[in-house]
Amino acid sequence: MLGLAAVAGAAPAPAAEPAHGIALHGDPKYGPDFRHFDHVNPQAPKGGQVTLQAIGSFDTLNPFTLRGDPAAGATMIYDTLMANAPDEHFTEYGLLAETIELADDRSWIAFNLRPQARWHDGKPVTAEDVVFSFETLTKSHPFYASYYGGVEKVTAEGERRVRFAFKPGDNRELALIVGQLPVLPKHYWQDKTFDATTLTPPLGSGPYRIASLDPGRSITYERVEDYWGKDVPVNVGRNNFGTMRYEYFRDTSVALQAFHGGLYDFRLENVARTWATGYDVDAVRQGRVVREEIPNQVPSGMQGFVFNTRRPVFADPRVRQAIGYAFDFEWTNQTLFYGAYKRTDSYFENSDLQSKGLPGPAELALLESLRGKIPEEVFTKTYVPPTTEGQNGIRRSLLEGRRLLDETGWEIRDGVRVNKATGQKLAFEILLDSPTFERVTLPFVENLKRLGIQANVRTVDTSQYQNRIRDFDFDMVVHVWGQSLSPGNEQMGYWGSAAADRPGSQNLAGIRSEAVDALIERIVRANTEEDLGTAVAALDRVLLWGHYVVPHWHSGTYRVAYWNRLKRPDPLPPYSLDFDAWWIDQAAAGTSASGAPKAP
Repeated sequence: MLGLAAVAGAAPAPAAEPAHGIALHGDPKYGPDFRHFDHVNPQAPKGGQVTLQAIGSFDTLNPFTLRGDPAAGATMIYDTLMANAPDEHFTEYGLLAETIELADDRSWIAFNLRPQARWHDGKPVTAEDVVFSFETLTKSHPFYASYYGGVEKVTAEGERRVRFAFKPGDNRELALIVGQLPVLPKHYWQDKTFDATTLTPPLGSGPYRIASLDPGRSITYERVEDYWGKDVPVNVGRNNFGTMRYEYFRDTSVALQAFHGGLYDFRLENVARTWATGYDVDAVRQGRVVREEIPNQVPSGMQGFVFNTRRPVFADPRVRQAIGYAFDFEWTNQTLFYGAYKRTDSYFENSDLQSKGLPGPAELALLESLRGKIPEEVFTKTYVPPTTEGQNGIRRSLLEGRRLLDETGWEIRDGVRVNKATGQKLAFEILLDSPTFERVTLPFVENLKRLGIQANVRTVDTSQYQNRIRDFDFDMVVHVWGQSLSPGNEQMGYWGSAAADRPGSQNLAGIRSEAVDALIERIVRANTEEDLGTAVAALDRVLLWGHYVVPHWHSGTYRVAYWNRLKRPDPLPPYSLDFDAWWIDQAAAGTSASGAPKAP
């Protein structure tokens, strides 16, 4: 059937009836007459200013190119064709699109735009804008080129109808992926250089526009009072703040003190020590700052020390495995994190998709075809990160690391680990963009020294860090790959061979593996949740036994602190904080100029 669909001149596959939304598997939760998502407060008051924090600086207002550091929040001036549902695995409902028509074989999808959709200058959003957006984004950034790589052609079939034709194959999520396309105004950009940095506020169609900025220091967005989409169901009860301001701070320590001083309103805390010890202030004790841990069902993905396997020193996976034995998670968790975390042992952590135990029959049927191209341990062992539990734990771990290094031809000479054949030292640099992570990294470096490995830490500013990451100019970095409950095309950018040499991709490890590529293809083509789970678990095992990272930790909760003038939906959806659905209690007293109550 796929072959017939690819024949030139073949008639397009028939479409289902126009729909208000689509799901990756099964049917959408909300019917065509739904008025708003269940968790939102449709009567949430509008207005007030919320101030948020950002770290570092910015030098452009265009977030869609490789050049420059974009301002925080720069994407919220744009609408997308569809909007994700925060309380469903992977379901989207129309935003710019009033209705969606999907071919029965999912070989194409058409969007019929809402007649009321307008840019902020009053001009209508058209199908030509959608075509322009797709062509521009895929040429300007490798992420979009990869993410939308399955699209064969985009055609405007009228002023308000646009059709995406897909390349042959069974890429089930592609229809939803194109629904996430940010739509840009062709008439605004056609006489400008899109990939240049700019501090001129661009034209958008979204719920907010840029009101003012202090380059590199702050940016303020204002709610568009006559926003065309305020009554669209996916927006009801959301976009409540009158203005949203991002204040930039030099580092996280300064930002924390600024929060206590009432200079901004909301913190999502990701440093366990700070969460345990950094909020012992009057504002918290008196209840003026709310501090809470909110459980979630969000896959935490993988965070870890990432090996750049483009470097010859990391070419052997056994060397990478040996280095992993020098990371003492148990000591780190108890001493630095107050026991707040669990060790990560999956690229799809905190979800039902992660691999568990040995492969079952369905996974084995998939993995057998790859035998010889993947580590044999995939079939015989359950991956467990090194542990230092018990007496002399780190010593036992380092002895195992030493054994592996000796086995791979790296010997000790004058206290330094060198390659027996070439005399090359086993030395590398760990690149960081924040001093916060030095307290985790420096003990790791000390343990590496006990193995004769020379590792040094280099902390650079955000701009230099992003440039080096973009060009893969590093030995080892700390990185996190977020995941969803419906992995798909993004996995190509994370681990696919085609992304390994594409500047700006997230394949930081430089993975080039036919087996990994084949498993990603199975994920993308999965037609059922069962097939998806099997393929994801198989990929998880192959990545784990490839030793591309030294895994870190995960929590499974949001740790949030906010001034009590901020109110939130209760309960929150299981897969998101959905900050867009929060609002400000206008009756709260004692506000500062920033909008947050002042701490004494």
